[in-house]
Amino acid sequence: MKLHGGQFADPAGVSPEREAEMRRVVDRVTRWAGNRSDVVGLLLVGSAARGAAGPDSDVDLVVLSTAPARYAEDHGWAREPALGEVVRVQERGPVTEWRYVTASGLEVEVCVGSAHWARTDPVDVGTRRVVTDGARPLYDPAGILGALIQACG
Repeated sequence: MKLHGGQFADPAGVSPEREAEMRRVVDRVTRWAGNRSDVVGLLLVGSAARGAAGPDSDVDLVVLSTAPARYAEDHGWAREPALGEVVRVQERGPVTEWRYVTASGLEVEVCVGSAHWARTDPVDVGTRRVVTDGARPLYDPAGILGALIQACG
């Protein structure tokens, strides 16, 4: 998956090796999301979605699920996409943030929440802030993420 003219990053900001690792993480999580019946959306957000990742940037993802509580009950869900070692789990309003660190030190933040996070009438203030800071749908079978991005204009 290549973004913004083929890049996740500002050309001066991230090594080709780090950019390739970021791409591999995104590809693995996208495949994982597409194989789960409970996942209704996957969104890349932040600097990687804007094509502005720097040397210290992480990969930020939002997973929308019909059963988000299942992720808190079973921490083994992240083994399949091989995200690394979990270093923090934190409630952030309507989502739970899972922060992982890969063997190379790349941080991967996965926020898991319900599809309600993407509602558009009205768009939640926090959701709007996340989306307008940079967002790219990676898995959006019902078009809810596309509608959210459009509503955030």
